[in-house]
Amino acid sequence: MSKAKTQILVAGLIMLVILLIDQWIKIYIKTHFVLHESYKVTSWFYLSFVENKGMAYGMQLGSKALLTGFRIFAVVLFLYYLVRKVIRNESPWLFVVLMSMMISGALGNIVDCVFYGQWFTSSVGQVAQWADPSMGLMPNAAWFHGPVVDMLYFPLIRFDWPEWIPCAGQTVHFITDFEWPDWLPCSDEPFLFFKPVFNFADSCITVSTVSLLLYFAIGTYKASKNKKQHAIQ
Repeated sequence: MSKAKTQILVAGLIMLVILLIDQWIKIYIKTHFVLHESYKVTSWFYLSFVENKGMAYGMQLGSKALLTGFRIFAVVLFLYYLVRKVIRNESPWLFVVLMSMMISGALGNIVDCVFYGQWFTSSVGQVAQWADPSMGLMPNAAWFHGPVVDMLYFPLIRFDWPEWIPCAGQTVHFITDFEWPDWLPCSDEPFLFFKPVFNFADSCITVSTVSLLLYFAIGTYKASKNKKQHAIQ
């Protein structure tokens, strides 16, 4: 079997495994937790069920249908690039693995957006069930409008700001009077890292994207170094 065919099989297996793990976790949380319910695993790790209607890590951007369509379009482009450019040119294995992780992470969140609104009932005040209109279990949202299930919460660092720091909205007298903005440290709100709640798919996207940036940066540095050495010789 050629290297290209082997890479296609491995890439497909990576995507399938990541997608299955991601969906298993999400479906379990969806069918066992009430929205905003939290379970303490350790002092720095919680399972906290939230539904994200925007992008990764709870960020919001534009309409839900438009965002879902953009995600699908982007995944199609990346799949084409992976098969036609990366694998066809027999690129290094690390590049193939990282691209596969990124694409599968995006696919995991697309499944939520496209299907979860129709697959499940509402999670507000109750544990969601598989939707079945014939039994009065109505879908929660339209196709392509489903919320992404997030559950991984890591409050690794937490401390209270000193009392001399103003509270959000408090009038401060310094040269001129102004209200203390909430984006600055506020004594009435503790510092918390890491605040966003995310899912397994988000982590795959983040790890693979950061790794790819390092991969290109190191490759560019090595190429530049070799070019300088050849120029000296």
